[in-house]
Amino acid sequence: MTIHPITITGEPVLHTRAEPVTEFDAQLRTLVEDMYATQEAAHGVGLAAPQIGIGLRIYTWSMANDDGVPTLGHVINPYVKAAKPAVGEPDRDHESEGCLSVPGYSFPLRRGESAEVTGYDWDGNEIAFGATGWFARCMQHEYDHLNGFLYVDRLGDKWKKKARKAVKAEGWGVPGLTWLPGEGPDPFGHDDPDLDDPDLDGE
Repeated sequence: MTIHPITITGEPVLHTRAEPVTEFDAQLRTLVEDMYATQEAAHGVGLAAPQIGIGLRIYTWSMANDDGVPTLGHVINPYVKAAKPAVGEPDRDHESEGCLSVPGYSFPLRRGESAEVTGYDWDGNEIAFGATGWFARCMQHEYDHLNGFLYVDRLGDKWKKKARKAVKAEGWGVPGLTWLPGEGPDPFGHDDPDLDDPDLDGE
């Protein structure tokens, strides 16, 4: 198995709708196994193929759940139908989300508390399951990647401004930036950034 570099926001594959998988073969199985290895090395709970520079509709997860779904899994050509998020501002302490492609930061984002997932496994067998709580959040987050979105694209205005400021300060937002898992969970040296820092306000 190969551990792949993680693409950083600004890489075009992260901002482009991924293509459906058409061949369910040994090469596909190898790719999914590589994604498992990369996800583990990166200390991630989920990973979408665009995050390793491959524009295909695949994501993996490694996350305990209360929904009877295996802790380690994958879905190919998925469709995720999420419940409508509750009205109101997200709770910063309990609804903050992060991403391997925006490493070192997390921002509050409200998502639906449940989701229905359908798709295929690497042998082409149909799969379907329900997800709740943080597992549902993971499914929605990874599905967004397959449609060309990062979670920071969904933030409310206040947090979106902070996220843009952080990306600009890091020098991200341009093609060609990656980081290699195995060098630490956060190779950019962040330690719970202070989201109330005035330097992250405004544009």
